[in-house]
Amino acid sequence: MSLDLTRSASFSSGFIEWLRGKEPILIVTHDHPDPDALAAAYALRHLILMKTGEEAVIAFEGVIGRGENRAMVRELEIEAVPLASVDPREFAVVCMVDAQPGAGNTSLPDDCRVDLIIDHHPRRPQSEACRWVDIRPEYGASATILYEYLQAHGVSIATKLATILFYAITSETQGLGREWTPADRDAYRRLLPFSNNRILYKISHPPLPQDYFTKLNAALESARIFGDTLVFNLDEVDHPEIIAEMADLLLRVEGVELALGFGVYAGEGILSMRTSDPSINAGTLIQAVTAGLGTSGGHGQIAGGQIPELPAEATGRGLLVAELITRLLTLLGKEGFLPRPLLAD
Repeated sequence: MSLDLTRSASFSSGFIEWLRGKEPILIVTHDHPDPDALAAAYALRHLILMKTGEEAVIAFEGVIGRGENRAMVRELEIEAVPLASVDPREFAVVCMVDAQPGAGNTSLPDDCRVDLIIDHHPRRPQSEACRWVDIRPEYGASATILYEYLQAHGVSIATKLATILFYAITSETQGLGREWTPADRDAYRRLLPFSNNRILYKISHPPLPQDYFTKLNAALESARIFGDTLVFNLDEVDHPEIIAEMADLLLRVEGVELALGFGVYAGEGILSMRTSDPSINAGTLIQAVTAGLGTSGGHGQIAGGQIPELPAEATGRGLLVAELITRLLTLLGKEGFLPRPLLAD
């Protein structure tokens, strides 16, 4: 499957015509947005402006903490506002990119109407109520879908936008090494010549704060391996992306095919799962791990979850983490595996 410009032209033409004359417009991403969410939002705002002349506001809740992501926002001047600073109900149109209602990873009020969804994660039942829905779980990145819209309408893509989209696809698919499709590859190839290599280097090699290495040490010291499964606990974190960042890193441990990390941000439990085992669907697995405790989702190799109600005491939180690990090992058929530390004593 290469770029599907026919499908993209048909869908995007419909919602663009529907948008005309409807202002103001809000574009919401999931909380603590990653490059794919930011790129999709930025590209959708550009498409709406070019085709209707209407401005849109990008909003999200949380923080952008990962060094590469902060560098992306800084170098490419991506403008957004805190979701808490606006009232979504005052907007004539609410769009959601790289996320869906009911996933638990967006702070948009549950009773707020969502008119347009563009996403590459598995479809949620709540999405059926939306007016315009383009969900393609077979795609590696939401940015690829937005690139198709821009191409289908002949919208010019300047260096800044090309760089944003290219880096998003690179980040989401790990350089076309994880969950990519021919559509992602085609977008990657077409965007590369128009991207700014100097900025891409700055994004991929950002300066890292001292706290990064503190959390790296915590991840290494807490990591326990059960066969080919690794778990770690960062406890309190300054930004939730660090958990996913450590999961990406620890998945590279020789012999490890699944990594699950846990941490606490703003009183909420955060989980991040990564796997290189093609027989495992991380999104389905993490939903089973967190069943009855919180919300979660994802797709083949990447997943995340949130547990909003945590025990106040450290002992209670420790028991919760132990329960999550037990559930994970049971689901994987590894109940009898004894843990061994990643770092030798």
